[in-house]
Amino acid sequence: MALRNHSTITEFILLGLSVDSHVQVLLFVLFVGIYLFTIMGNLSMLLFIREDPHLHTPMYFFLSHLSFMDFCLSTAIVPKLLENLLSQSKTISVGGCLAQAFFVFDIGGTEVCLLSAMAYDRYAAICHPLLYGRVMNNQLYMQLVWGSWSLGFLDALINNPLTMNLDFCEAKIIHHYSCELPSLFPLSCSDASTSLTVLVCSTLLHGGGTFFLIFFSYVRIVSTILSIGSTSGRSKAFSTCSSHLTALSFFYGSAFLRYLMPTSGSPLELIFSIQYGVVTPLVNPLIYSLKNKEVKNALRRTLGKFLQ
Repeated sequence: MALRNHSTITEFILLGLSVDSHVQVLLFVLFVGIYLFTIMGNLSMLLFIREDPHLHTPMYFFLSHLSFMDFCLSTAIVPKLLENLLSQSKTISVGGCLAQAFFVFDIGGTEVCLLSAMAYDRYAAICHPLLYGRVMNNQLYMQLVWGSWSLGFLDALINNPLTMNLDFCEAKIIHHYSCELPSLFPLSCSDASTSLTVLVCSTLLHGGGTFFLIFFSYVRIVSTILSIGSTSGRSKAFSTCSSHLTALSFFYGSAFLRYLMPTSGSPLELIFSIQYGVVTPLVNPLIYSLKNKEVKNALRRTLGKFLQ
């Protein structure tokens, strides 16, 4: 009801990545390939983790939820991007835009929390290997996962209703390929300062809290690894968290910079969004499969089971 009362336009125009029709065709082919590989990769990870008893551990429970989030994040962004690459109008309804912004913010916030929980899991495994089973028990890792989902949803629930109450009058062009909260504030003909302040504060709190947990975990992890006498021992210990560090580097910085930097429609802004919203869901299954012997063995066992 609030949306109907306050909105005087019914749709936005997403300018996308290029106005050149030939480039748009090439981008369509590229992003179709990326999306198909993203879906296949993340659904395969979910299948391997579910079917292989060797992967029924806290780390792979976290990873299964990460794969599901990446599947959802890519699906919230890429299909509309593909549609607009082939469309002349490139429009999205106001309701559809706000829904997309909600899901991107919700899933992104949840993924940040989950990555911090995975950092704590690696801390427990490397720094307290003998107590790992007691520290990372079933109750704790379930609470960490569902707590991540709850915090992401709560953050989106705080920010999105404020945006829904803004007036959108005449400005309707979004210099982006998807709807995200920072892109909507400049289009409002009402005062968006409260919405912007809440977004910045919640992003800093969300990011600061999760960053502290990640930083603390890896300070202790590095300290423990350096105290290991043998080179092979240090290498083995580091390999158990290298995949997580790679996933962090792809997603974490680009997502928070996107939500904290001023909205301008600049190429850098688009690059940050593509990195965390499109590239990260594609590469995460590769990171966790190519660098992980347990996942490779699970792949062989699962394929062998289905081929029998």
